[in-house]
Amino acid sequence: MQDDLFGGPPEPPPPPPAAPAAVQDEKSPAPPARKKGLGVSAQPQDDATHALAASLSPHLRLGTSTWTYPGWKGLVWEGEHSPAQLSKNGLPIYAQHPLLRTVSIDRSFYRPLTVSQYERYASQVPDDFRFVVKAPSLVTDALVRSEDGRGREPNPAFLNADLARTEFVEPALQGLGHKIGALVFQLSPLPMDQLDRLPEVLQRLRAMLLAQPKLAPIAPDGILAVEVRDPEWISSHWMALDFAAVLREADATYCIDLHPKMPPLADQLHMLRALWPGPLVCRWMLNPVHGPYGYEEAEKLYEPFDRLHHPDQQNREELARLIAGVTGAGQNAYVCISNHAEGSAPITIHALADRVAAQPPARKKA
Repeated sequence: MQDDLFGGPPEPPPPPPAAPAAVQDEKSPAPPARKKGLGVSAQPQDDATHALAASLSPHLRLGTSTWTYPGWKGLVWEGEHSPAQLSKNGLPIYAQHPLLRTVSIDRSFYRPLTVSQYERYASQVPDDFRFVVKAPSLVTDALVRSEDGRGREPNPAFLNADLARTEFVEPALQGLGHKIGALVFQLSPLPMDQLDRLPEVLQRLRAMLLAQPKLAPIAPDGILAVEVRDPEWISSHWMALDFAAVLREADATYCIDLHPKMPPLADQLHMLRALWPGPLVCRWMLNPVHGPYGYEEAEKLYEPFDRLHHPDQQNREELARLIAGVTGAGQNAYVCISNHAEGSAPITIHALADRVAAQPPARKKA
């Protein structure tokens, strides 16, 4: 089964799918009226989108990286809304979209959130919605950084187990409860002196993960995940084995990071093989055409994030096969996509869902 799941021969890429229709065809029956509230209303979705969502595995949760983009008018929102208005009132409307069953809470990376903040998020979404939440940089960045992102000095709280528990895992558990999907420790790029001592950093990571409370009693679908931005974590055979062993011991998993700083998807799959069976956590962050430091370039080019600029057919097709294999084996998949992946996260999600639905049924072993 692993051969099929993690590396079967690629199929020819399909032609780019059309963007989901923002306007209902005159001949199609009108969709049921969507709820309005708090000044934000949902863009009605056509019958084909509802049918596509119904065809996907319940184990699959697709979503975006935050939800505060006015440019999603006609895709997620109906009408004009400010980022502040969407930040405050957009989540319950976002969660009405049939294809959006998770979201990445990224603001927690910049400042820890409180139990009451997490409770408010949980109260705004359906019971089967799941959150992917980024841990604070307070514990995931080896450097204290200035406002422009440059490292100033070593961070004494890096991988601090107590802070990770009290400022992240415990508040998320108390506030989100069973709606936790993945709690992601995204480790920022390490300074060279720590990359040269990566096994020591791994042992600090191990101690931090083992000190966290178990998620399962409160969040049965929840998983701790570790995302890295240095390929050295997985490029060496022995380092990858040791990394996977630490994750297994801590009941955690590896978060696939589709970002130019990391190897292509196919070259990260050995981490999932080493942890199989288990859930898929994936964050599709930045199109490779922009290079490893191209976030600002992508931001300027893609805004207002209402159409695709650089369709990435290869990542889309490979990820669709992986999702189909993981969910077909009864494992959960949490896939969060940034606007910077192709230009518009909701359109990318629709296109990816199309490809997942088109995958052949998983072949069973004799």
